[in-house]
Amino acid sequence: MAPSLTSRRVLLPLTVLVILCAHAHAVRFFSHSLPSSDLLSDGLPEPSSDEKGSLIRLPTASSFRFLRAAESKCEQTYGFLPCTTTVLGNLFLIIVYGFLMYTAATYLSSGSELLLEILGPGIVGGLFLPILGALPDAMLILVSGLSGSKETAQDQVSVGMGLLAGSTVLLLTIIWGTCVIVGKCDLVNSVALDSVDTRGYSLTGSGVSTDIWTSYAARIMIISVLPFLIVQLPQLLHSSSGRHLAVLIALIVSLLLLASYCFYQVFQPWIQRRKLEYVRHKHVILGLLRHLKQRALGRLLKENGEPDREIIRKLFTTIDENSDGNLTHGELRALVVGIQFEEVDLDHDDAVKRIMNDFDTSRNELVDEEEFVNGVCRWLDRARGSRPASGDAGPHTVKFLSNFHNETKREHDLLDVSGQNEEVSEGVEKSKWTTVKALLFLLLGTVIAAAFADPLVDAVDNFSDASSIPAFFISFIALPLATNSSEAVSAIIFASRDKRQTASLTFSEIYGAVTMNNVLCLSVFLALVYVRGLTWDFSSEVLVILVVCIVMGVLGSFRTCFPLWTAIIAILLYPFTLALVYVLDYVFGWS
Repeated sequence: MAPSLTSRRVLLPLTVLVILCAHAHAVRFFSHSLPSSDLLSDGLPEPSSDEKGSLIRLPTASSFRFLRAAESKCEQTYGFLPCTTTVLGNLFLIIVYGFLMYTAATYLSSGSELLLEILGPGIVGGLFLPILGALPDAMLILVSGLSGSKETAQDQVSVGMGLLAGSTVLLLTIIWGTCVIVGKCDLVNSVALDSVDTRGYSLTGSGVSTDIWTSYAARIMIISVLPFLIVQLPQLLHSSSGRHLAVLIALIVSLLLLASYCFYQVFQPWIQRRKLEYVRHKHVILGLLRHLKQRALGRLLKENGEPDREIIRKLFTTIDENSDGNLTHGELRALVVGIQFEEVDLDHDDAVKRIMNDFDTSRNELVDEEEFVNGVCRWLDRARGSRPASGDAGPHTVKFLSNFHNETKREHDLLDVSGQNEEVSEGVEKSKWTTVKALLFLLLGTVIAAAFADPLVDAVDNFSDASSIPAFFISFIALPLATNSSEAVSAIIFASRDKRQTASLTFSEIYGAVTMNNVLCLSVFLALVYVRGLTWDFSSEVLVILVVCIVMGVLGSFRTCFPLWTAIIAILLYPFTLALVYVLDYVFGWS
């Protein structure tokens, strides 16, 4: 959960004070680390060891050379921020700068939520929010290869790749698995029962379930790995001539995918409404056919299984109260008054409108006998399309309506877990102060992320030099904790509400965050590599991203039920990816 405003006001000044203290300590480090040869002789005999502490140390030519050598090893970011060459010192700086990046991510998240409340979904929810959510990662990736010489950029760009891979892996393994564990409910017929958790930690009987939109988000995430495959093609073909061109093509594809994803997010509510309308229409078909079946004593089909048009004509005669050969809006409403439309809140006028739109082919606001017979036959054929190939119960029964009912109920359940069938229009007070507050949060978060991304990358690089640990592994493990911790805590708390609706939203956000990593952050990374002429040599890192995205994407694409055993698989993928990169790079020499 995001820290409160009061805690931020206290922590930010303390953080600045800590940085200044560290700066003073770095100055003292140089003053007390001069070699003994830099002592100025006064012609007297060599003093004892106890007296050396009182000697005045004056800078000589050799001391200036020592200072220059130390400065070459530890270059202060912006010329004033502290730096050090020790392991503990750089670890401390990583924690401080990481906290500042976490604060930036929190401000961006808070500002985005306020902006969403004011302006609503659409362009804000579909375009700005995903970009703002990936902004801290994009900033770190950008500065990792932007500053310094080409050789320095090539060395530091591994920090950006480590962050990119680490964020993706962390979201899809540790965070994904934790959300399944904390949000688990009893599973009945592959559906989680809201707030019912009586089976404990049963690997198959307890877990979470999601809606179909979450599966779509997982499929989009799989598509988003396409640029990784493109940029990796020259390595797969053992070609060195086309690597620069492959980076350019992958960059173009990544930008196109980014634009397409934002376009999809903007229009996603419209797509959802269209699909829900389709399912509601199927409910009307089902309700009318079951009602007609009761009035026809179950005989709507002939011996050969075709619709019995004569029985349907007789039904028309009983419905046509004034015997004028046409069914009016009032007569159709009298027909549907006794129909119970299950699983969906449809009033009678809406049902009549749907029947009229389907049956009235002449568009004269009346349904004649032929139009009624043809319309019922079309609906029967449509319902029979859901009947299983085996187990036909006979020509005089309409048990296929039961199959049609089950199919419609399943589709409605998958589409409408969040109550999207209700058109809720809640007035949101568009306060001027709320708008200003949202913009200030966004501005402050952006400034902090831009200011401290470069020092954090430098601290990681210096820590790597001091500890001899590859910068990739440091950025893979540590940096995602800073840039994704706010999002991770919110996702876990949201999932812990033990509801299918919140589980669907949580996993959709996880898949969406990974998709933005794969298109926005990768676009920034590819642009750096192409513009600065860097070498693309990240085969093992790309393989890790592909393995995790494809495994978890396929799991989420073809399942809406996730028992606890899926959480174990997801969490175990995290140490597996670390081991895989180490083996490929340091045993097989991929990099």
